[in-house]
Amino acid sequence: MANTPQHDNSANPWLELRRLTPARIALGRTGTSLPTGAQLDFQFAHAQARDAVHLAFDHQGLRTQLSERGRDSLLLHSAAADRHSYLQRPDLGRRLHDDSAQQLREHAQANPGGVDLAIVVADGLSALAVHRHTLPFLARFEEQAATDGWSTSPVVLVEQGRVAVADEVGELLGAKMTVILIGERPGLSSPDSLGLYFTYNPKVGLTDAYRNCISNVRLEGLSYGMAAHRLLYLMREACRRQLSGVNLKDEAQVHTLESEADTPTKGNFLLSKP
Repeated sequence: MANTPQHDNSANPWLELRRLTPARIALGRTGTSLPTGAQLDFQFAHAQARDAVHLAFDHQGLRTQLSERGRDSLLLHSAAADRHSYLQRPDLGRRLHDDSAQQLREHAQANPGGVDLAIVVADGLSALAVHRHTLPFLARFEEQAATDGWSTSPVVLVEQGRVAVADEVGELLGAKMTVILIGERPGLSSPDSLGLYFTYNPKVGLTDAYRNCISNVRLEGLSYGMAAHRLLYLMREACRRQLSGVNLKDEAQVHTLESEADTPTKGNFLLSKP
């Protein structure tokens, strides 16, 4: 009697890797296609990403929460009149509406002297990210910023805003630096990723080369505390070197259990000498 073929019942090693990443790996197959479950998961993630892009910015709710924490805020609007214009004309999202620019000038005249940091919040491409992560991040950041003695502006909310709109806000407020908290382009596993873009000596017309980015601030990505730590590092170094962007590298030291031990820090094994 012929021996019956033995099936390999060992665990699929890819299944172990799936527990370590939200990336779509080891999905399996049915013939030459994805299994129904994997296909439905993909469609659901795609729908979440689309919803995040079109979700309305709940600026009033955010202002209420800021007020409850004792923080003043200003509500402005970009030159993009609506969401359709915002998505079709990126240039309009980079500048303030004339009325908003005038509102900011009047605020600056009533509060002369400028500030160290202008804090801007814009819906960007994911208002969901702004709704979820702005307040928890600001709580961590402002606690550390107050300890260091940095002065900050009221939180400036910009509806239909893009990254570069912070340059105009900072220039009009006479701020030494700006940071904009903005919803990043949603991915299929990250519809709520918050980005921080930092600029020293902000003014209209700067390119992305003059900015530093801290991305993927969310519970599944970069923690609020670590993002605050990195931003404060950039602020200190920017003021010391009077620049930001490609010439300012994020070399903030991360405190871990290993680095706090008595043993010397090992550093980056890719760069250390043999």
